[in-house]
Amino acid sequence: MLEVLIVNQSEVPGLLPVRDCIDVMARAFAGLARGEATMPQRQILWLPDKSGALGLMPAHLAGLGAVGLKAVTFFPRNEGTDIDSHQGAVLLFETGRGRLLAILDATSLTAVRTAAVSGLATRILAKEDAGDLAMIGSGVEARTHLEAMLAVRTLRRVRVASHSIARARAFAERESGRHGIPIEACASVEEAVRGADIVCTVTSAREPVVLGEWLSPGAHVNAVGSSVPTARELDSKAIARSRFFVDHRPAALAEAGDFLIPLQSGEIEQSHLLGDLGQLVVGDIPGRTSSTDVTVFKSVGLAIEDVASAHYIYTRARATGVGQWIGFGGGRDAED
Repeated sequence: MLEVLIVNQSEVPGLLPVRDCIDVMARAFAGLARGEATMPQRQILWLPDKSGALGLMPAHLAGLGAVGLKAVTFFPRNEGTDIDSHQGAVLLFETGRGRLLAILDATSLTAVRTAAVSGLATRILAKEDAGDLAMIGSGVEARTHLEAMLAVRTLRRVRVASHSIARARAFAERESGRHGIPIEACASVEEAVRGADIVCTVTSAREPVVLGEWLSPGAHVNAVGSSVPTARELDSKAIARSRFFVDHRPAALAEAGDFLIPLQSGEIEQSHLLGDLGQLVVGDIPGRTSSTDVTVFKSVGLAIEDVASAHYIYTRARATGVGQWIGFGGGRDAED
């Protein structure tokens, strides 16, 4: 019987620190740009009553000799309860003989890798002296995104806005103590965004929460929260006035409502999408061209991020002894 490594929710962050994951994502996106990855579009199965969905996200990374799959459910009604709205696992296989190597918690892995991708985009696109951060949202992704922004820029001011001022204050108090930095809770999104030169939107909003008229010249925006074509966090003006980049063009054209809605209304053209993060990483396209450019990076989440993260976690877990090995199967009985 073959053994499989199990890595649970509490173990993932220690094996995949956000700062380290930014470099893991840089290598993964460079491989994607060089044609070293195979990644079908994710499949979504909605329950008949639309109360929840199951997403399947497979990818192969030739450079790592790894292939894997994230299976994750999304149940919006879990928000505000003690159960996360996203539940699932990442399965990591090797490509020599197809052995299942590891099963990893998807909730914590996704929170880290998503923030790390935003950190990578910020490292490339934000002004070098950017340090005034507006965090829109106060959940798990807000926490990991704050870590990512701290990893790539020196923050001199941080503001947060959320569903309520109470949630914003709770986030500000908790994360101020955690990082030893002052964080201001804002009563409105506009108050948080005006004057900021880095903006992260990590919400469950279906309608715009950030308006283009609020964005300062030179601001960089990471738009993270929505990944369906009918939902968006930024209004059309914010997209139209920006140099606009995505994690992966085919995925964005299928799922990124922030881009698709103004495209369908004729407020922008498809050429407004300037390129992918991988192209920025390898230097195939220019990013920021002036200190006054407003740049927007829209991510919908990619399977290469999950597989690259899982491979990194697996390697570190084996080296450090973290995780649990269980007999799982996959071997052939002697009499077969």
